[in-house]
Amino acid sequence: MDVWRLLERAADRWPDRLAVVDGELHRTYAGLRARAAGLAATLELAPGDRVAYLGRNSAAYLEATFAAAASSSILVPLNTRLAPAELALILADAQPRLTLADEDLADKLPAGQRRRLTGDWGDGTFEPEEVAPDDPVHLYYTSGTTGAPKGVVLTQRNVLEHALAATSELDIADDDVWGHVAPMFHLADAWANLAITGAGGRHVIAPRFDAREVLDLFAREGVTITNLVPTMLVRLVVEAEQRGPGDLALRQLLSGGAPIAPDTVERLLAVFGCEYTQTYGLTETSPFLTLGLLQPHHRELDAAQQLALRCRTGRAFETVEVEVVDDEGEPVANDDRAVGEIRARGTTVSPGYWNRPEETALAHRDGWFYTGDLATIDEEGYLRIVDRRKDMILTGGENVFSIEVEDVLTAHPAVLEAAVYGRPDPEWGERVCAAVVLERPAEISELEAHCRQHLAGYKCPRLIEVREELPRTGSGKLSKAQLRDERG
Repeated sequence: MDVWRLLERAADRWPDRLAVVDGELHRTYAGLRARAAGLAATLELAPGDRVAYLGRNSAAYLEATFAAAASSSILVPLNTRLAPAELALILADAQPRLTLADEDLADKLPAGQRRRLTGDWGDGTFEPEEVAPDDPVHLYYTSGTTGAPKGVVLTQRNVLEHALAATSELDIADDDVWGHVAPMFHLADAWANLAITGAGGRHVIAPRFDAREVLDLFAREGVTITNLVPTMLVRLVVEAEQRGPGDLALRQLLSGGAPIAPDTVERLLAVFGCEYTQTYGLTETSPFLTLGLLQPHHRELDAAQQLALRCRTGRAFETVEVEVVDDEGEPVANDDRAVGEIRARGTTVSPGYWNRPEETALAHRDGWFYTGDLATIDEEGYLRIVDRRKDMILTGGENVFSIEVEDVLTAHPAVLEAAVYGRPDPEWGERVCAAVVLERPAEISELEAHCRQHLAGYKCPRLIEVREELPRTGSGKLSKAQLRDERG
């Protein structure tokens, strides 16, 4: 089995089943295969060629995913929010044979690499190339918050094993309807291209995120499951609380890409009445490393205890082993107190970075991939992320984990979102700072008093600023690097 044959199998099993809804466009599985084959024939790619794609969520994105795989070429999804200079850096590194782009985005690309995606390639047939499990199939570039973007290689084995495991773990079935709301250029959503297709489910596509439009889409198309970044979930919850969620078929909401406040999870459960699962992973892990799924015995706990478990980072995904280790590489105690770095190994872990052997060797040591994320682990193997190693604040000799402070801030009824970061300080080394988005008016002194009530003094922000919105990467993650840079 490979990525192309996953679609072929779906088209053979369910040729007349509705596969894709993209606005007025409705396409069966037989139609999706024919369109992907037509695009593959048009592109004339050779095995190992890179084909980059700059586009918004669309049926064409699905078609390009399978068309590239049919040629045994490597798809390079591009972040639509990047500036032309940033895109040029990625293209110089990936060296794609060609770059596809939505018509209105093509001008962001270097002139010699533009190929506007007009959708006029038509249906077709295509004889797929033979592939091996460890052949690269996707090349995702990281957001670059820690430096120049790195190309993460994902193989046929990586993405297919992940799709099959996610189908099993999340009980994805042929009657599921996936909402493509998070960007399809990011793995927060893109893994579902394969998982939903393999299960024979339906892809429903939102071209952009607008909370009101997304709720309308969910109701109209019967969306049952989706994976959103926390900022999207926050706005969806606020919208649903204001107008009522309506008649929805949602059975499962997933959240990934960044931590989510417990208060948001509680509100989400109340307004949508469906299951909620926190996920954790990285581009380098295809992406899931853990899922916050409740075990049968957890259902016997009271609501507060269940909420606390739902808000944890979760236990190991089906395809990986996960450990939390100290600086010497020894596992920390499973007491939910000792903090260490998360490392993982398994069939869904990337083999490394594109043309970066030194950085590959730094992240992959002794058979383990080191994530750079800090966590605790409990006796059942459930992780609790406390911070990115680079985001931990060292003030007056004390470690402050930014996620702990953010959770306290977002527990205040006036705070919609918060980002906590360190700012250089001549006396303390670093000063704890926070940027917040408010849901209703509040004085800074009120937020400061709230923090003092719930946190040790050294953890309380010395500076709190109110913003209309927080800086983010193209995938919706908070960009604390930008906050730190703004403050010098």
